[in-house]
Amino acid sequence: MNLDLKNKNAMICGGTAGIGKATAMQLAAMGASITIVARNEEKLKATIALLPTQDNQTHGYLVADFTKPAQLKAQVTSAVSKTNYHILLNNTGGPKGGPIFSADTSEFINAFSMHLECNQILVQTLVPGMKEDAYGRIINVISTSVKQPIDGLGVSNTVRGAVASWSKTLANELGQYGITVNNVLPGFTATDRLASIISNAAKRFDGSEEKASAFMKSIVPAKRFAKPEEVANAIAFLASDAASYINGINLPVDGGRTKSL
Repeated sequence: MNLDLKNKNAMICGGTAGIGKATAMQLAAMGASITIVARNEEKLKATIALLPTQDNQTHGYLVADFTKPAQLKAQVTSAVSKTNYHILLNNTGGPKGGPIFSADTSEFINAFSMHLECNQILVQTLVPGMKEDAYGRIINVISTSVKQPIDGLGVSNTVRGAVASWSKTLANELGQYGITVNNVLPGFTATDRLASIISNAAKRFDGSEEKASAFMKSIVPAKRFAKPEEVANAIAFLASDAASYINGINLPVDGGRTKSL
């Protein structure tokens, strides 16, 4: 099985923490040159310093805020003028929680822009290079909510579903060029995002985050939360040549929690 990513360039969004950071570390260990995209330059520099480096690898970063799509487009356009990218990880923090009925319409618009508009900008900018090199892996970190909506995450459920449909349509269009488009659906994963979800869920357990956490683990067959590295392993496989005939799928990495097939 060929999991070697030497001479491949990967753009990792949200790569300074959680799943994005774990993925950057994993792909770098497999030989890819990494460009991390995030808004905090100090965190970007710190993460780049941690990435393993082998022969012919060069790592870098782009400072971009996904609430500012025009800024993102300018930064990414500049990057692709210097090199082709073969791997794109679309990975953006989810919208704040809360019931869908009480969400302001601006929350949907902002989330749509951060998740779908920015994804579209990245794809339109990177795909020409993927076509030129006849190798492309577009991987979107979404949520198990595309299979089973999650209570209390109304805006996220809505926008994640839109991204999943966008991704499937894109997979149909780009498959002929040696480019695959797949979604990874993390379950409860030990990240800052999960800490926020637990804090919100604690309201149903007399304010106890410990009880909320224990309940969430109890509904996972594996009886624990995922490590970011476990989700990164799935992403790394999809990024490799070994996954060349896997296209247009939703891959849950959730310890078996999602009840649908």
